[in-house]
Amino acid sequence: MKLLTAIACTFPLLACAPEAEQGSPAPSEAADVRSIAADGAVMEVSRSAARPPACGPDAWFTGAVTITPLFSPKGQSQVGAALVRFEPGARTAWHKHPLGQRLVVLEGSGWTQVEGRPIEAIHAGDVIWCPPGVRHWHGATPTRSMAHIAVQEAENGSPVEWMEHVPDDRYANGPQ
Repeated sequence: MKLLTAIACTFPLLACAPEAEQGSPAPSEAADVRSIAADGAVMEVSRSAARPPACGPDAWFTGAVTITPLFSPKGQSQVGAALVRFEPGARTAWHKHPLGQRLVVLEGSGWTQVEGRPIEAIHAGDVIWCPPGVRHWHGATPTRSMAHIAVQEAENGSPVEWMEHVPDDRYANGPQ
């Protein structure tokens, strides 16, 4: 299982809840709820209790990181996403995505770097696009935590290729 492979949906799925209107019992908090739309299509609501966070593997991260799956590829789509939380000083290893990656910074402050370019500061509200095949890393600053949603598409079943860790001395340089 590759990073951010632990993927699932964070944006609140505020769906029509016909169950309540029709007098059906309320679903349990951990259960998936399915509602039939007017055209017969099925909507799924993924409850947070069904998607617990896991520690980011040491092979892919330096420091304390948790990954909460949001959504995995479904049907013909190969797009998945995860909520990734970095404690101060935590960061990814160098990596690249075959079809690119979008990061949506939700809280805190962090840094990101494309190989050969300066380290960039990122903050809550920032959205980052890293093109396909571009070697990069991202994570928290040494003193502040950071959380982002990572969205990427798999190619041949893999959304990411992991490489070596970012050395402490390179990370410590920070944005110039």
